[in-house]
Amino acid sequence: MIRLILTLPLIALFQCSTDETVAAYGAADQIWALQEINGQPFPARALLRFPEEGRIEGNAPCNGYSGTLNAPYPWFEVTDLAATRAACAGLEAEGMYFAALLAMTQSEVSGDVLILRNEDGHEMVFTAAE
Repeated sequence: MIRLILTLPLIALFQCSTDETVAAYGAADQIWALQEINGQPFPARALLRFPEEGRIEGNAPCNGYSGTLNAPYPWFEVTDLAATRAACAGLEAEGMYFAALLAMTQSEVSGDVLILRNEDGHEMVFTAAE
């Protein structure tokens, strides 16, 4: 009986996983619209969401996408990025978007603004979509 009492708290401890990604620090429950990359207005529509712990998804100029996010805040790292394969006039902008997103290593949420950046000084600015 005593062994069971001592084991239950340990089981509970290992089953309680908390989200330490940017989603847990204000980015969840929002749809983020890209405004600019490296200070330049982005010429197309791109959306980013954090639907569940450790995941991103969104709509690039042509295709829907999803990926894995597991770096603790304020770090940001997308892996396993996958997208649909539709063609459209915005494929060049989409390529810029995906390249920039994959290069980001840090995140910051301030109210309705999400900023992703990396150590090379590159930056993506998103605002909460209405």
